[in-house]
Amino acid sequence: MKNLKQKIFLIFIPFLIIAAGFIGGYTLLNWLLFVRNDYHPFREDIISIWLPFLLPWVPIFIWLKPRLKLLRITKENASFAFQFIASFTIAIPTMLAQNWLDTASGELTKLDCISEIQEKKLTKYYALENYYIDKTNIGTYSTADVSGKYSSDLNFRIYIVMPVQCKAADTIKGESSFFLGTKYIKTISNRLSDEEKQEHFKTFAEISQLDFDNSSFQNFEYLERTGNSIDGEGYSEAMKKCKLVSHHDPIAFIEHKDQFSERSGSSFGWIFKSFGIGLVVWFIMLLIPKLHLANVRKLEKGETEKSYEWREMFGLLIPNQAHFVLPIIINLNLLLNICMICAGLGFVSFRADDLLNWGGNYRPYVIEGQWWRLLTNIFLHGGLMHLVANMAGLLFAGIFLEPLLGRKRFLIVYLVTGIFASLSSIWWYHATVSVGASGAIFGLYGVFLVLMLRKIFSPEFSKSFLVSTAVFIGANLLLGFTGGIDNAAHIGGLAGGIIAGFILVPQLKKEAELLHAE
Repeated sequence: MKNLKQKIFLIFIPFLIIAAGFIGGYTLLNWLLFVRNDYHPFREDIISIWLPFLLPWVPIFIWLKPRLKLLRITKENASFAFQFIASFTIAIPTMLAQNWLDTASGELTKLDCISEIQEKKLTKYYALENYYIDKTNIGTYSTADVSGKYSSDLNFRIYIVMPVQCKAADTIKGESSFFLGTKYIKTISNRLSDEEKQEHFKTFAEISQLDFDNSSFQNFEYLERTGNSIDGEGYSEAMKKCKLVSHHDPIAFIEHKDQFSERSGSSFGWIFKSFGIGLVVWFIMLLIPKLHLANVRKLEKGETEKSYEWREMFGLLIPNQAHFVLPIIINLNLLLNICMICAGLGFVSFRADDLLNWGGNYRPYVIEGQWWRLLTNIFLHGGLMHLVANMAGLLFAGIFLEPLLGRKRFLIVYLVTGIFASLSSIWWYHATVSVGASGAIFGLYGVFLVLMLRKIFSPEFSKSFLVSTAVFIGANLLLGFTGGIDNAAHIGGLAGGIIAGFILVPQLKKEAELLHAE
């Protein structure tokens, strides 16, 4: 009974305070900085999904993880499980709270006609007494993006906007500043052939057209102004293609057929329900391990050990004597990704045309003389998962290779194999935008593999990593053959790395002999 009380007061209550403080604090800041002022510098999914998903790890790592040392947990995986469930206990209610805040805080402005918007303060929701939706002068925009692990899914999106007029006769004016938007989405496997993808899109477009033709769009309760989101960007592009768009900044809306008072549904209650469920699960987990009494006594006496966890967590992002180039390369990749996010280009994934504008590899442009794309594309990534997967692979190979090769050779190998991968990509693909560090990373793995086979590393080291490295390379190459992955860059980078490895072997052996002679 005493141990249970100690667990509650020393671990559970601190976690409860951390979790409630984060949920309430994040929601309050969102309201003060963005919602109240109708100011949206970031895309809505960043504020409502991704930051609530990622940021809870900060208080968990700072305050909760040290408290978990009061439990007798022998396996690191078990400690991570506590942290993982704790992060979800915080993240899910925070996401729901932002969704509720976004819907519940908006005002409904009643208008006799859409043109009255110009005379009133801009709000999020509008109810129209008189309106006419012009389905004959539409603007359309089609796009595709990838998602899922290893970009396994291909998402087709079609955005359509229709001028909103006060009455049918207003279409004679030949311009409109207000549009009603609708969208159609279909997801297919990204591993299909180009011909199959084109056939799927053709069928999708035909079905979407049929649905659009059979929809009246004349019966809705209220309109919602689109914000800074993926859909908002799609509607903006569609409005640019409408011949009736005026020279003023146009506004796109989406329709709602439910009552305005019901817009939040039961989302407010689910904030507390999800939080309660998470707390119960975490508390049950807390009952399983025993207390580490020695650590409890140290805490009660104020004898806490100095923590080096922040240094361990971020040490590989800071150049040091052993790893100088590796952190710089990782930071450049992270910095470019952050810059693209801040530019409002996305978060989970980026569009191909944006990647092209930022330096993506593209054969027609390279042939025209933009050779710098062979280098810049290896620091760009298609989205969050692409970046995380590549940086994990880079980290694993770079930790072992940079101390052995030295800074200059490690950097040269990385850049040269990356360029070799880019050349392989444009040789194989005639009109595909290619980005990512994976070609250069495969180059490092090619070097790594050769050095282990030629016994540059110790027998014990090679025995531990040779098979796993070969399996990693083989599995990723096989996965690339299923489609949706630039396997030409992978193969090119790997080939370049193997060649570089054989070139480096004599030098490294000579250096090892001189070192032993000393």
